Amino acid sequence: MTTVLIVDDQPLQRFGFRMLLDSVAGTEVIGEAANGTEAVRRAAESRPDVVLMDVRMPGMDGIEATRRIVATGGRSRVLVLTTFDLDEYVHAALRAGASGFLLKDARPEELLAGIRAVAAGEAVIAPALTRRLLDEFAQHLPLGDSGSDQAQKLGSLTEREREILLAIGKGWSNGEIAAHFVLSESTVKTHVGRVLAKIGARDRIQAVIFAYDLGLARPKPG
Repeated sequence: MTTVLIVDDQPLQRFGFRMLLDSVAGTEVIGEAANGTEAVRRAAESRPDVVLMDVRMPGMDGIEATRRIVATGGRSRVLVLTTFDLDEYVHAALRAGASGFLLKDARPEELLAGIRAVAAGEAVIAPALTRRLLDEFAQHLPLGDSGSDQAQKLGSLTEREREILLAIGKGWSNGEIAAHFVLSESTVKTHVGRVLAKIGARDRIQAVIFAYDLGLARPKPG
């Protein structure tokens, strides 16, 4: 059973998500919150597997709420739901520790698949889509601090692991990495796991951001 906390300042939006999730076996809505402050409190109390997090809310927004929930080191993972065309906070939300995001107009099956993926410790956004999104936002938002801690993490990687990190930063899938380096996909999966562990990334999305922060990946020109 995957437990879910719904966070959105719109009652009808929360109601719609609850109706969907309550109709599907294997998911249980264990609470709702109308703003970031309430979300942080409810997440600490109920420790849901997944927090469906809106971004724009009165008071504490979804970005700060995500940062605080992730900072506790608890089990809860955050799936941001946003209107991509209007919301320029996605990059910041991912940097804050969100495990991915979906559009609010996603099909029900996409939302359910996203929840299952996040609950399983995976990133929701496909690598290629991650790259396109960061190409869009990295041109307008400041990159994070590439200080000594990040440099030290990079220095802990082997030459092959650096190559894998660079490929992840380019948005390559495991299959594409395997084909490029003439490796089996199982070997690539092992390398990816080691890279994530060494740089302290929760998933591939955080690894892409790490690569952007250190200048290993850059927005495409034009």
